[in-house]
Amino acid sequence: MTDALRKAFETAGRLPEREQDELAAAILEELSADECWEAALSKSQDALARLADKALDEHRAGRTKALDPDDL
Repeated sequence: MTDALRKAFETAGRLPEREQDELAAAILEELSADECWEAALSKSQDALARLADKALDEHRAGRTKALDPDDL
């Protein structure tokens, strides 16, 4: 465990129990969401690569135009 994380847990440990439980739930939820996101990204690499190749092909063929942020 890093010093920063240890300090954060020590500080959190001084909170009232209810707030500690809320913080713990938020941390666990965030970690779970990160795991789900990583799993989804790892499963979609082939599809993302195909989409990127298709986009590059269309750009090279002149079928794209520059994006104007003011038009968004």
